[in-house]
Amino acid sequence: MKTKIINTPDMLKAASRKKSATVFMPATFDKKDQLETLVKGEKYYIHTYGCQANVRDEETMRGLLEDVGYKQTDKPEEASLIIINTCAVRENAEDKVYGEIGNLKHLRKKNKDLVLAICGCMVEQPEILKKLMETFTEVNLYFGTHEIAQLYSLVYDVRTTKERVVAIESKPGEVIEITPACRNNTYKAYVNVMYGCDKFCTYCIVPYTRGKERSRHFEDVLRECQELIDNGYQEITLLGQNVNAYGKDLDEGKDFADLMEAVAKLGIPRLRFTTSHPWDFSSKMIDVIAKYPNIMKFIHLPVQSGNDRVLKAMGRRYTRESYLALVKEMREKIPGLALSTDIIVGFPNETDEEFNDTLTIVDEIKYEAAFTFIYSPRKGTPAAKIADNVSYETKSKRFMELVKHLEKHIEAHSKTMVGKTYDVLVDGVSKTDKDMYSGYTEENKLVHFKGNESMIGKIVKVKINESHTYSMMGEVVNG
Repeated sequence: MKTKIINTPDMLKAASRKKSATVFMPATFDKKDQLETLVKGEKYYIHTYGCQANVRDEETMRGLLEDVGYKQTDKPEEASLIIINTCAVRENAEDKVYGEIGNLKHLRKKNKDLVLAICGCMVEQPEILKKLMETFTEVNLYFGTHEIAQLYSLVYDVRTTKERVVAIESKPGEVIEITPACRNNTYKAYVNVMYGCDKFCTYCIVPYTRGKERSRHFEDVLRECQELIDNGYQEITLLGQNVNAYGKDLDEGKDFADLMEAVAKLGIPRLRFTTSHPWDFSSKMIDVIAKYPNIMKFIHLPVQSGNDRVLKAMGRRYTRESYLALVKEMREKIPGLALSTDIIVGFPNETDEEFNDTLTIVDEIKYEAAFTFIYSPRKGTPAAKIADNVSYETKSKRFMELVKHLEKHIEAHSKTMVGKTYDVLVDGVSKTDKDMYSGYTEENKLVHFKGNESMIGKIVKVKINESHTYSMMGEVVNG
């Protein structure tokens, strides 16, 4: 199979921050009619790994595909287009992708017209792309995070030329207002407010795969949110790799606090945001969150480590003291605040004393939830070049110790919820019990209860009867 190389990734170009981003609509595809004829009656399958940004990318791709006549299927064997939408933040996510491609590659032998595509953050890394192309000759389309707007032409090229196509351009990135999108949910929505990241934490690949920080125009975000509200949505989550850096690259005189306040004033019942960086979290943001009852009093605030030397080695731009001061201000101004975090165990050369600083900050803050990881080196990042003198066995023991500390505080908080009544946005039937329904409180706690189908997508009052630490059992109460 011949290979058509349009672009391949370059880590040096991906790190560039010289070019300012522009906002534009994607170019029209002049062979759209031919593509519609070509795929008429066919189905597509997308499997997404990773963060909310990847989920939002899937919604954009679904919108484009259904606009030309594709129909969605959850059975890959029925599809003529299979897209594996990948994440590169953790090594285990990559391993899952390799396994899935291995399970799907035989379908190419059964269907010569099948487009088997891999997109997303994994293929933005040169070494991984090379490995994929050498290992899986059945994959005939690779495209990056910046090429979603070109999906029509890429699929058309593969189908009509029978060549393998590679389109992964490393660049600062643009803001492309792609429409239509096909939402995965009819009452909860993600809204991108900005893309990319300029922080360059030494362990993180995201600034290379997602490009520079670039904000959407203020009015474009508000227009999308208003449309969601008009269509009955109950919850909006404002999205960005570093969401509270919104507006710094624009000349509109607006920051994330202004944007959050404007969206809250539109009247959405629930407003959330993720992910925020402590270095960009302002007092103005805290005041806005405290002011509006429809902004959920739940904040995800990654700490990563409780030790200053490790934080500096990570390039995190804040100290233990400044992080604690930020949390103190939040809790003083926002009654009932719930905090979650990210923590990395075993950053290169982390000592027992430095790890203990992480345990003590966990014990001081008492997080309500946390995502914990054993450090996983990402090729191309500065941290991956550091010689590490700490064994994986030691890191694993530390990880288990961290989990014990976190669970102690999460369990204690969960027990305080028993007997109280909370507003819960109902997601649907519980994944673990078909006779139960589930949803999330304003503080993002999962609750299971007996209900009925008419409750899905609505906010109901649930009294908590039992704590299972990470989830709660309750009953719907009148009113």
